[in-house]
Amino acid sequence: MQQYHKPQTKKVSSGTGGAKRKNKDKKLIHMGGVFTATKVSKVEDKREKRTVGGKIKIKLKKAVFVNTRTKDGKMAKVKIIGVVESHNSEFVRQNIITKGAVLNTDIGKVKVTNRVGQDGSINGVAV
Repeated sequence: MQQYHKPQTKKVSSGTGGAKRKNKDKKLIHMGGVFTATKVSKVEDKREKRTVGGKIKIKLKKAVFVNTRTKDGKMAKVKIIGVVESHNSEFVRQNIITKGAVLNTDIGKVKVTNRVGQDGSINGVAV
């Protein structure tokens, strides 16, 4: 289900108790998309989504690897084993990756630093 992301800007009435008028109509540009639940898998799956203005976002549906900055400062592409912790306990159980989630990988724990459903890849730093 899509969400509408533009808040009502007029919050204070004139003090007379009269009904508030709608400031402006809803617009299609303010509609959000459906949540991309990126899951840990054995095969990577990417989908393209056309955005407003004709640009394309790559949505990552299933992930295998994470681009990681290791503790010695080098970059490495490591295999994901599973999700260890997230802001939602249901996401840990279902292995759904979001920004801020901690992943278990071959080299240890990695914290996700990007918005996975909108970038098409997973970036993180070793914890």
